[in-house]
Amino acid sequence: MDIRMKWFYRIGFLLLLLIAIYVFLKISFVWLPIVKMLAMIVFPFVIAGFITYLLHPIVEKLHEKGLHRGLAIIIIYVIFFGGVGFVLYKGIPVIIEQLKDLSESAPAFAEQYRGWVSHLQSHTRAWPDGLQSRINDGIDAIEKKVDSLLTIIVNILMNFLNSALIMMIIPFIAFYMLKDYPLIKRVAWYLTPKKWRKKGTSFLKDVDESLGSYIRGQLLVCVIIGSISALLFWMFHLKYPLLLGLIVGATNVIPYFGPIIGAVPAVIIAATISVKLVIITLVIVFGLQFLEGNILSPYIVGKSLHMHPLLIMFALTAGGDVGGILGLILAVPVLVVLKVAIIHAKNHFIQRESPESSS
Repeated sequence: MDIRMKWFYRIGFLLLLLIAIYVFLKISFVWLPIVKMLAMIVFPFVIAGFITYLLHPIVEKLHEKGLHRGLAIIIIYVIFFGGVGFVLYKGIPVIIEQLKDLSESAPAFAEQYRGWVSHLQSHTRAWPDGLQSRINDGIDAIEKKVDSLLTIIVNILMNFLNSALIMMIIPFIAFYMLKDYPLIKRVAWYLTPKKWRKKGTSFLKDVDESLGSYIRGQLLVCVIIGSISALLFWMFHLKYPLLLGLIVGATNVIPYFGPIIGAVPAVIIAATISVKLVIITLVIVFGLQFLEGNILSPYIVGKSLHMHPLLIMFALTAGGDVGGILGLILAVPVLVVLKVAIIHAKNHFIQRESPESSS
């Protein structure tokens, strides 16, 4: 009887929880504006925290070599934000001009694209109906993917420009985070319950060892690949070289699938000019992919993940289905954290069982 009551209690609790979640989602008009406002407030701190995470190891290395911590922060800070500021100062006007030119040329590109589609459909009209419909569906799917990718990139750039004031605050927040990094660590240590401190520190250390070098190395590789691709696109007179180089560099953060996603806009633009330029663009993209896979990534990123490629591809597929482009970007970091969490949970249960088995 007691067992039945426990199960009734559990089922009742689960039903009440589901009802509460349903009601909570139904009144989203009440809490969603508050969540958006809090997200806008927290966003600069999150970005500043990420920048602090990237720059802190360099500051620590300079400090360990005898340089005063404040001076080390100022040097790294000036180099990093000075470089980023210079690139934005020179690059944003060019990107805006190229986006403006692209939007003005969009009707001509669309007309040329429709001509290709009708030409392809006229050549495949004699094929079986099932195959013909699949080809048409595939063309429609590719069109939607390209449109969504370009829309996402344009929206990101426009949101970045619209949030210029918030972006200006980020360097100041990052400076104080770097300056008071030991104090932040001490506060986090004392706020954490004593029984979790040792295991929590070990967990964060393992996550940092697995993920930190990967993120820093991958970002550096993306900057190098994006810069080289923009330079090569410009040398071979491909339209919008800086914008396309930015897309190639940004998508390169996605393992395996990133270069393919980044190549699509460049190939589409090249196809509106000549077949020769399409071939040159493909050679540039796949040549850079070879450079990254065989030279840059092994030396800069190394094998910090220690995971089989099939597992990474599975995570990318799941991330893409759940969150689209953002899911692809976050798939590998989330997988690394899950891997470390599973290892720590396993060790925790082994330690709990070992005293019982010995007794």
